[in-house]
Amino acid sequence: MADHAPTTNHLPEGVDEGAEARKVAFGAFVGTALEWYDFFLYGTAASLVFNHMFFATDDPLVATMAAFATFAVGFVARPIGAILFGQMGDRVGRKRTLIVTVVMIGVVTALIGLLPTYATIGVAAPVLLTSLRLLQGIAVGGEWGGAVTLAVEHAPVEKRGRYAVMPQIGSPVGTLLSSGAFLAVSLLPKESFDSWGWRLPFLAAIPLLGIALWLRVRIEESPLFEQMLEEDSTARTPVRSVFAEALPGLLIGAGTTLLGVGGFYLVTTFMIAYGTGTLGLDKSLLLTATLAAAAIEILVLLVAGRLVERIGGGMVTIVGGLASAAAAFPVFALVDTKNSVLVVTGIVLGIALLSVSYAASGVVLTALFPARLRYTGVALAANFAAVVSGFVPMAATGLLAWGDETSVGPAWLLVGLSLVTALSGFLATRRPDSAAQELSGGRVVTGA
Repeated sequence: MADHAPTTNHLPEGVDEGAEARKVAFGAFVGTALEWYDFFLYGTAASLVFNHMFFATDDPLVATMAAFATFAVGFVARPIGAILFGQMGDRVGRKRTLIVTVVMIGVVTALIGLLPTYATIGVAAPVLLTSLRLLQGIAVGGEWGGAVTLAVEHAPVEKRGRYAVMPQIGSPVGTLLSSGAFLAVSLLPKESFDSWGWRLPFLAAIPLLGIALWLRVRIEESPLFEQMLEEDSTARTPVRSVFAEALPGLLIGAGTTLLGVGGFYLVTTFMIAYGTGTLGLDKSLLLTATLAAAAIEILVLLVAGRLVERIGGGMVTIVGGLASAAAAFPVFALVDTKNSVLVVTGIVLGIALLSVSYAASGVVLTALFPARLRYTGVALAANFAAVVSGFVPMAATGLLAWGDETSVGPAWLLVGLSLVTALSGFLATRRPDSAAQELSGGRVVTGA
């Protein structure tokens, strides 16, 4: 295995670099939007459907905890996907791997929509549900890391912020689609919603998969990866090499993404359960708040992506982490008022602030790993954070019970996630930028 890294960014003759970068970024956006639509559907359904239709218990708290436990399984499985698809992406190719991940999650999500409930097949229902969630997590574990790697490796160095943020925009769009779909079917009579209405958003994954697959097939492979193949400089054992050569970057990368993933599920998935179960708010109000927050998040990501190009991804991560920590208690205080306008304001504020650091994730993580280890390194870092994040709604539910049903515990949890991300952003600014070094012909750039 050669130790040197490619230093040029070439495309096939006749292919315009800017146009191809935009096409790749758009393809990454659509693919990740589908991935997150499918993954977020489960979170919403865990709060509204799975807790009482797939788990046999008369205690609403126990049922919700059980549903959130299966929700967490998807996150535990994500490092498995990072290992499997990371190695595939660093050895076989980014494009081929992303085609596999998008097909896998689309099919699995549709199968969830076809599952019989506990009332029909008994204990087999939660077993099958958990198994499909496991497969869903494996697919997602290989998706985001590859999408952002492909986008960055096609992008001009000075425009990495705007292109790297495109996969992140897939997250709020996925939220809009999933929450919008559930909001629409929640308007059905309760009998219709419980029997077949909740299944429709899951079955919609199939036509969405067709669109994403068509876009993925049309994009070019990463020019850096193709050059590595020509020079025989791909890693033979990417996972082992990441732990041996880039462990500090792995830990820092996981910390920088913790707020964007874990904080998001705290302010959305947990907040829906908290609002409906503890505060007695209507589920349509909370779903509407999630939709509004997702719409604002798109704007925040676009602005923060440009800010990354001006002050660096590490600095943007620090700003976003500190702002979220400062706003944690006000966010919960607004929701606790039970006033519709203030509830929406609180959720929108929480999502908007944590999205600042999330916008920088693509640039920060790809900067921490050389090209021959990048897919694996980015996927592992993001998904190690996701393992912790998957237990955030369950941890927040436990803290809620421990704190006599007050929001103090969950608010402190949000503060902790925020400060870990801010500290990791600071550490990221002290490391060399591997991506910029390769894409700019070997010039070392410090500060992610």
